[in-house]
Amino acid sequence: MLEELARREAVVRQRIEEIHEEIGVLASQLEDEQDRLSRLTITRETVEEILGDAGRLLDEPDGEAKVVGAAGGVGGAPPRPPVLGVVTVPPWRPDMKVAVLPRAYRDAVEIMADAGAAMRAGQIAVAMGLPDEAAKREGLRSKLKRLVERGWAREEGPGLFTVTEPVAREMAEQDGAGSRDGIAPSSASSPGG
Repeated sequence: MLEELARREAVVRQRIEEIHEEIGVLASQLEDEQDRLSRLTITRETVEEILGDAGRLLDEPDGEAKVVGAAGGVGGAPPRPPVLGVVTVPPWRPDMKVAVLPRAYRDAVEIMADAGAAMRAGQIAVAMGLPDEAAKREGLRSKLKRLVERGWAREEGPGLFTVTEPVAREMAEQDGAGSRDGIAPSSASSPGG
């Protein structure tokens, strides 16, 4: 009877592990689809911006420039419909602050920058306060790969992530800028400062 219980327990443990792996795969697929949606949204917004700029009329008879939006209305670009649930990670460029990133991505970049060495997704997840589970690691690994694609991070080896040198340098300069300007976070609200 004990052997049968041990066998059943092993079967259930194996099934639990398989389910965790399936969740990890689904989380990765979800991240990929969110990334695809993000790229489409950015493309649409860029096209709207280009069309809005092309619609500017600078040769009004009274000398006053008016802006004609894509819908033909005067007074600016057409309002953009709200986009819900889209996580956008812009490509990194010089002078870009980490604050432009969505919260989870920003946390990962800051943790990697603070570590000063390459880290695994599981280590970053734990540092972010996430449970050390396969699904969380896979979801985060997908985010880290996106940061690599967009120039915020690099993969030093299989599964080892760190921020790129330009991002680390920019973050260090931004952190140092507040102290060079005489502005410290604790003294920002003090009178006469």
